[in-house]
Amino acid sequence: MNDLPVDWRQGVFLGRLSLPEGPTPVLVRDGRVTDISAFAPTSAQAAAATDLRDAPGVDLGDLESLDLGPAWDDSDRSPRLLSPVDLQCVKASGVTFAVSAVERVIEERARGDADRAQSIRAALADRVGADLSAVKPGSDQAYALKDALIADGLWSQYLEVAIGKDAEIFTKAPVLSSVGWGDLVGVRPDSAWNNPEPEVAIVCDPTGRPVGATLGNDVNLRDIEGRSALLLGKAKDNNASAALGPFVRLFGDDFDMDDVRGARISLEVRGQDGFVLEGESSMSLISRDPLDLISQTLNENHQYPDGFALYLGTMFAPIKDRDAPGQGFTHKPGDLVTVSSGRLGTLRNRVTTTDRAPPWRFGVVDLMYNLAGRGLLGERPNERRLSVS
Repeated sequence: MNDLPVDWRQGVFLGRLSLPEGPTPVLVRDGRVTDISAFAPTSAQAAAATDLRDAPGVDLGDLESLDLGPAWDDSDRSPRLLSPVDLQCVKASGVTFAVSAVERVIEERARGDADRAQSIRAALADRVGADLSAVKPGSDQAYALKDALIADGLWSQYLEVAIGKDAEIFTKAPVLSSVGWGDLVGVRPDSAWNNPEPEVAIVCDPTGRPVGATLGNDVNLRDIEGRSALLLGKAKDNNASAALGPFVRLFGDDFDMDDVRGARISLEVRGQDGFVLEGESSMSLISRDPLDLISQTLNENHQYPDGFALYLGTMFAPIKDRDAPGQGFTHKPGDLVTVSSGRLGTLRNRVTTTDRAPPWRFGVVDLMYNLAGRGLLGERPNERRLSVS
């Protein structure tokens, strides 16, 4: 596996492996892999433990010696890297970058028609994009801009969450349904306009404490959401549509939230037709701070007793023409999608359609029976479960 962070032997990482006995949480410390399932049978319990970095366990050897390979070559291979989260709810924040806000307005006005998008983009980009990039959401300046855009007939529900006080927070995927490094990711076969969304995701414990960060691909169906924002669930929550990995890098002296704020995220899509899409974005351009997004996710109005993973949003909305001029980008089966950041590593997935991706069959009941059969459901582990103030 060559997709590790540049300083992977200096960091501490939480992950999950598919072993013959079942899904197993592991820590990577000093380059070595430790099975911590006796300490914390699930990733959610591990993330809730205040002493996770020092968790005891069984040494499985050096990470490079495990011969981890992509599941698209062999779905039954063992060990296999899984999504690093399990019982955590997978949430996502949308329209947190000015560029993505403009593209959402274009989707809405094009009603999911890629042919119309280019002319709308040309009409809106100069007027809206430059203003949005300098506006603090919820500020007096934001409300003044809103009044001006309404007067110009350019206001949109997407601009409301881009510069208004309330962020867009939605549920991206149910627990246990996200896929990991080397897995297939799915787009619906009835979608003709879609794209990857390369993002940083923050993993939080039940109190909202940020535990660490990982990479994500929030697969997006632009034509379906563009027809109506009420179709967001159909556009976002599909089989194999939420990818996370390869590992959660735990926060500590070697890596903290400021590293997330300064991260650069690169994207490459390489198609079997020879098409290549490349791009890079900086988290420094995000409109809302990660801690603000976390506080808008978990508070006195909504709790997550098993913690959550939160996609922070993306500035990527690929517009490079793939087929006909003016039609922009859309996925094709077989695309290799690579999301990378130096301190978090590389998340690598191959695209298929949702009906051809491995069906999601292993749910919470299966996990509980598996853990009980392994003797891992005994006394409750030492977890951090504090009341939310």
